[in-house]
Amino acid sequence: MTDLTHLDEHGAARMVDVSGKETTEREATAEAVVTLSAEAYDAVASGETPKGDVLATARIAGIMAAKRTPELIPLCHSIALSKAEVAFEMLTDRNAIRVTATAKTVARTGVEMEALTGATVAALTIYDMIKAVDKSAVIESVRLIAKSGGKSGTFAAPSIRSARKSGMTPATRGRLRPGIIMGEVAAPQIPQDDASGLRVAFRAFMVSHHLRARDWAKHAGVPAAQIYAFLTGRARTLPEDVAKRLAAAARVRVEDLFR
Repeated sequence: MTDLTHLDEHGAARMVDVSGKETTEREATAEAVVTLSAEAYDAVASGETPKGDVLATARIAGIMAAKRTPELIPLCHSIALSKAEVAFEMLTDRNAIRVTATAKTVARTGVEMEALTGATVAALTIYDMIKAVDKSAVIESVRLIAKSGGKSGTFAAPSIRSARKSGMTPATRGRLRPGIIMGEVAAPQIPQDDASGLRVAFRAFMVSHHLRARDWAKHAGVPAAQIYAFLTGRARTLPEDVAKRLAAAARVRVEDLFR
């Protein structure tokens, strides 16, 4: 009747029999984009939302959702995930957050739905966490961006703007991976544990002094993206000149920003 694998010859829904398939390593990455108001975006980046740390909560929700996909999608197989990962990219120019979810397994069937479910639930969690600030937030562009393994081989979604911005080229699409924002950028070299502590202290300083990233950056004459990069973990610390300008604008010493 049809080439759709989830329908039998009579058009009835079925779970596909994968017992004859080869067990291989399979991986998939999906994305979702959440567009926010400027106020909500600043609140997420600075950690000033009514419900707390938005991205930490969304990350856990996405990982949990990926693991429980068969309970949500009726015809999905129950498979053991060897990896479930959720990451975020702050898109300052459009007040948006790009969510990427990656799932990996060694099995007879793929993990596309696990990746898509993880990205979707993480995006929904962001909405739940910020709806008190912005009920008009929009979840968009939920899609599979890459997969590998299995009979169908590799796949990469064409013309991915976010992939190009992350430095991915057609030559790398066979194993396309999300751009994890928890990497390191140029900054004073400090141990990772100390970097996390500085980030927490800096966020606490902003909250205690009622500072909004955009307004503070504008007053200090620095790009707001520098603050967002540090707050979200994309940068391990602030460049020295940026920290000095922010401290001067707040009328404190540089070291007071990180206590």
